[in-house]
Amino acid sequence: MDTTDSSRATEGRPAAGAAAPSGSAAPAPSGSAAPPGGLLDLLGVAAVVLNAEGQVVLWSPMAEELFGHSAAEALGQYAARLIVHEEHRDELVKLFTQVMESGQNWAGVFPVRHKDGSTRQVEFRNMRLLDELGGHYALGLAADRDTVERVELDTALAMRLVSQSPVGLAILDSDLRYRAVNPALERITGQSAAERLGRSAGEILTYLDTGPEARLRRVLETGESVVDRDIVCRPPGDPDHDHAWSVSYYRLEDSGGRVLGLAYSVIDVTERHRAAAEAAQARQRLALIARASASVGTTLDLETTACELADVVVPDLADVAAVDVLERALYGRSVPQEGQLCFRTLAVSSAHDGEAVRAAHPPGGLVAYDGDRLVTRCVRSGQPVLLPRTTRRDLELITRHEAAAALLEDAGVHSYLVVPLPARGEVLGVLALARTRNAAPFDDDDVFLASELAARAAVCIDNARGYQAQRHAALTLQRSLLPQLPTHLPGLEVACRYQPAGATSEIGGDWYDAIPLEGDKTALVVGDVMGSGINAAATMGQLRSAARAFAELDLAPDEALYHLDHFLDGCEQAITTCLYCVCDPQRGECRMCLAGHLPPALLRAGLPARLLDLPAGVPLGVGGVPFEAATIDFRPGDELVLYTDGLVETRSESIDARLDTLLDALTATRGSGLEETCARILETLRPPGGEDDVALLIARARPLLPTPTPTPTPSARPT
Repeated sequence: MDTTDSSRATEGRPAAGAAAPSGSAAPAPSGSAAPPGGLLDLLGVAAVVLNAEGQVVLWSPMAEELFGHSAAEALGQYAARLIVHEEHRDELVKLFTQVMESGQNWAGVFPVRHKDGSTRQVEFRNMRLLDELGGHYALGLAADRDTVERVELDTALAMRLVSQSPVGLAILDSDLRYRAVNPALERITGQSAAERLGRSAGEILTYLDTGPEARLRRVLETGESVVDRDIVCRPPGDPDHDHAWSVSYYRLEDSGGRVLGLAYSVIDVTERHRAAAEAAQARQRLALIARASASVGTTLDLETTACELADVVVPDLADVAAVDVLERALYGRSVPQEGQLCFRTLAVSSAHDGEAVRAAHPPGGLVAYDGDRLVTRCVRSGQPVLLPRTTRRDLELITRHEAAAALLEDAGVHSYLVVPLPARGEVLGVLALARTRNAAPFDDDDVFLASELAARAAVCIDNARGYQAQRHAALTLQRSLLPQLPTHLPGLEVACRYQPAGATSEIGGDWYDAIPLEGDKTALVVGDVMGSGINAAATMGQLRSAARAFAELDLAPDEALYHLDHFLDGCEQAITTCLYCVCDPQRGECRMCLAGHLPPALLRAGLPARLLDLPAGVPLGVGGVPFEAATIDFRPGDELVLYTDGLVETRSESIDARLDTLLDALTATRGSGLEETCARILETLRPPGGEDDVALLIARARPLLPTPTPTPTPSARPT
């Protein structure tokens, strides 16, 4: 029949573009035809049957289109004469004879003559047929070579595109079972094609949090594609790390609109995701450092500073944080290089239920750690200790005993980090961090961040430690200088209070005193040395001693203040306000004098409390200005309140409003004991953590009891 170059003949070559099983429709019901495929139509395959003599006995409609002759024109004609140029007829006859005699198929490209006289290259597949009577026929299947080559090229390109694409591709049938997977998808997911083919998407995609099968089914049913959906998962090939993919799902249809199945593509964007996550983490770390700078060290209180550090790292850096300070460092003593170390836990913070953690690491407690414990090792080496994944043995090295290790294990501690608190060449303690619900282990970046936060906070802790030491010294000095009031004062009942300022820098020069004098009189003194700290406390001590000395001379209040003013000429911290009064129960009066001090309050029976209108005077230390005394009646039952400005001065209210509050509080205590009156006045007016210290003295006049006459002792009689 037809022929071609021997170089193009490929015996047994599969038909170009043969469809793969995937995507085929389900078998049609019995008695009905299956839906047609589109490949034969695409190729335009023509069918021609010749009898043993080479005459056309069957001519298909596609043959008419391919060769140009109608069936009426072709039937009964010799094919060699009809479709081949004269110079190729002998070769065609030879090929026809071989097929008919040997029964072997022949395939190749042969030039044919179209009805319009043009020559076309046609690809043939020829084979011998046998009918029921033993007759032989030749069947020729033919298609235009250009069309075949285009289909072959398209198919090859499609196969190469799929196999060499960096994008992962999968084809699923209408039952959502895998039919094809390209190498890129195998590489991206870590699952081979053999693990997927024939299995459903629900069986394979179990590592995705959101069940994808319902989404795939929706795409298959509606035809609405899902494009560039970002997902984060841990695929089978790398279950310990997050991977980010951009996935698209779309339905597959043939040229007739028949649904073949579904395909999805996967683009690995893990590096981009990690870069974005690292950038976000860097921003978060910078924000944490900025927040720590603003929130740690807001006060000079040691415990508050430690709590601020523990709170700022939870939960952004750790689930649990503890700040442990060396007990020896609190008192400025050096740390021994061997043996146990004693730590005081100043703060513990937990993002979740912290009862077990606090039981294992109780705040406020003093704990001794052996030399092999991690906190001890961290302090002595001055270097962080990192345990990305903790074991039970590690937990025993973290805690002080096995019971505490069991509590941490129950709390879910799986990663641990401890960093030193270095300040001015000295390690003050440690910041210990643990993760329980945060699944990520601590890494080197966390070590760097924790060390940076600890170093910044350690300076604040050191400042708080120094101020605490100064505060303790100032308080000790100040309290030691305050008097022990006499248990009995004639005609007078006295109660007093002293409260230091909330900040160390404000501790200083407030004092009170009650000095017994001759003639049943009592000198009452309240003063306030301007300034703060140990120097103010020392000046206060000198003034108190001088005031006692002048009181012993039975000087009038204005004279006593004159001598105190002159005494301050040699003191560094000179400016002082003072109220000096002398109560005389025999006369029923009180003589007093102010040196720039707030006036006292007086409460009489049946009357509301009021401020005494006295000459204000100038503070001690100004010099050269005389003082003016005044006398008031002071009868039994009257109460006199002397105080320093720390009781009534605040930044939020005016002094007049605060003085009114003092008078109201004093009036409300009428009939109460003086100790209770002191407590209620301080409770009403003294804000928590006040900015100035307060001295308060309340004196109540009472009847003067007669002095009992001594009974003479009888002399012994001589025997």
